Amino acid sequence: MTGMTLSLAVRVYYEDTDHGGVVYHANYLKFLERSRTEFLRTLGLELDVIDEKYGVLFALTEAQVKFRKPARFNDMLVVESSLVALSGARMSFRQHIYHQSRRELLIEAHVHLASIDRTGKVKRMPHSVARALRTHLLPEEHA
Repeated sequence: MTGMTLSLAVRVYYEDTDHGGVVYHANYLKFLERSRTEFLRTLGLELDVIDEKYGVLFALTEAQVKFRKPARFNDMLVVESSLVALSGARMSFRQHIYHQSRRELLIEAHVHLASIDRTGKVKRMPHSVARALRTHLLPEEHA
């Protein structure tokens, strides 16, 4: 097993900011979502293919987010994502958002997802998906 941390660069657009010129808090969740999607894509796991082939979706069940410092319009950010827990129908990511040039920590997040079917009922992850994820699991104490 080799842990993996994916780094995704994200630019803050005007549409991401509030009246004060800082990133609106809910938009950080979008940045985190993009990074998790790219993490899966890096492993050859496409969400639409998993849905079509296995009837499985991943639903956010919990997000613990600590807002340390704000990002502003036109900032370049780096979103880092590490898979830190995996079970039959659950996975958890440890995620961080940094200001790219200052390497300053802005956001810390721990996110839990459940594997579900289209009706919202919990459904075990397909073995091939779980196997691909397990090979890149980073124990939480290293995240």
